[in-house]
Amino acid sequence: MWRCGEAAIRPAGNPAEATWVAKTLDGLMVPNLRIGRPLRSTDGRYVVGGWAATKFLSGRAEPRHDEVVAVAERLHQATAELPKPRFLSARTDLFATADRCAWGEEKADLDVDLGGRMFEVLAVSRKPVAAKPQVVHGDLFGNVLFSGTLPPAIIDFTAYWRPPQWAAAVVVVDALAWGGADKGIVERWAHLGDWPQVLLRATLFRLAVHALHPKSSRQSLGGLDRAVHVVTEVL
Repeated sequence: MWRCGEAAIRPAGNPAEATWVAKTLDGLMVPNLRIGRPLRSTDGRYVVGGWAATKFLSGRAEPRHDEVVAVAERLHQATAELPKPRFLSARTDLFATADRCAWGEEKADLDVDLGGRMFEVLAVSRKPVAAKPQVVHGDLFGNVLFSGTLPPAIIDFTAYWRPPQWAAAVVVVDALAWGGADKGIVERWAHLGDWPQVLLRATLFRLAVHALHPKSSRQSLGGLDRAVHVVTEVL
């Protein structure tokens, strides 16, 4: 992402997805949350030549993990009635593959030394989840900005069609793995529906991403190993 005056400019590799994100952020109203509103070209387009822009918002990612989970809760109350985006079914990137693997909808060749073995061990604990899927932001960790006393901010939207509790669980798993979060964060959000099972699927998702990602290494697996041990205690 690049800043140009009051605009934040980024590549838009998938025009359909980038246009959906822009339209969604343009009309989304969430209490106590700043949203990076899209900027249109002079002819009204959201995406031009493979690029999209939003209004620049001040802030930076901070290890305020419980606040990020709270952002997820507020955000997904606002997105609960959005229809499923058509582009989601056509996604074939490794994150989409990892997501489907985590939910048992697809199988992939997961490197056993980079998370595949732990995935296999944990996957047998999957049980049905009653919570209904909806549009959720599946990558909020590190992407919620804080700036003094201003409300937190989001400047993008990585869409998935999953229960909102799962999106919160992804934040928790990421915080445990890479954010230095204390183990108590799992208990603090245990009131969310289907919590052990969505937490399990969030862990499986990150394990599958790591096992599929070309830049993964045994060293980078260390954080996820910690998250796996914490999550296993609540299954």
